[in-house]
Amino acid sequence: MTAGIHGDQQLATRLGELLGPRHPVVAAAVVTPEGMHVASRGTDLDADFEIGSIAKAVTGLLYADALTRGEIAPDTSLGELLPLGDVPAARVTLRSLSTHRSGLPRVPKSAGPLRRTIALWRHGTNPYGEDLEQFLDQTRDVPLGTPRPRYSNLGFELLGHALARAATTTYPELVHQRIATPLELDCFYVPGTADDLRPGALNGRSRRGRPRQPWTGEGLGPAGGIRASITSMARFTAAVLDGSAPGIAALDPIAPFGAGAHIGAAWITIQVKGRPITWHNGGTGGFRSWLGLDRSARTGVAILSATAASVDRHGFTLLAEHSCSSRRS
Repeated sequence: MTAGIHGDQQLATRLGELLGPRHPVVAAAVVTPEGMHVASRGTDLDADFEIGSIAKAVTGLLYADALTRGEIAPDTSLGELLPLGDVPAARVTLRSLSTHRSGLPRVPKSAGPLRRTIALWRHGTNPYGEDLEQFLDQTRDVPLGTPRPRYSNLGFELLGHALARAATTTYPELVHQRIATPLELDCFYVPGTADDLRPGALNGRSRRGRPRQPWTGEGLGPAGGIRASITSMARFTAAVLDGSAPGIAALDPIAPFGAGAHIGAAWITIQVKGRPITWHNGGTGGFRSWLGLDRSARTGVAILSATAASVDRHGFTLLAEHSCSSRRS
């Protein structure tokens, strides 16, 4: 891939000012009522990044869409869709999963999260990678806690795979059929293994520049396993803003989620200077991402970085700048 600046020059310049040298490979999209702008620095516009937990927001859309299609009900339990037997997780409802209120932990203890985290820090190793059966085996040993707001990767992994079973397909195919194809997203996919990566897929790096393995794994997909280019993220953002994306009700906040925040189906809404902003971020071993919407101003911003340093603050700043411009015009 060709290094340098690509796409909208003004946006690329602003991206450099905001993120600086700490993010040498980065891309952004801005969608306003006046149009769509994309830019990248250090890679081409069609490069695909890991979008991390923005995958949960995608799974939230698929959940709301499945409700509309009548494939599931809010009180459908995991045990009705996944082969979990009579383990505690089988009793969890899809509605509780969609708002992080299932009582499930962030990750299953049987997965050895500490050991995997150390391997990630030392060697850049992918801490995930389980196929679906291995992932379900880990879930069978998980106890349920109090059903209170608690962010859970495990919960959204289970939710996505349950939705796929309800649609008699796999999660990667569900994303392809109901998100990528209808929204014309050329690079928006769920690699189950490293062999499924597109040619030229970016390699991420730690905050100190150390290489990190790609985060792939069939189990991981619905919570953090989607990859996308900035052009596809721009089209995705536009579709969510104009309501043409499936399951758009997922964005509507229905429950409190932490101090001053509310949550829909994965999508979080907070007040920023008196205005509701709907957003989600993401992080993997070598990538960071951010997607934010000012729905009243019909403005959205996405940032993708191939460095594991937060881009949240920069995303909020860029969204505020363009929301103000949209309201003035």
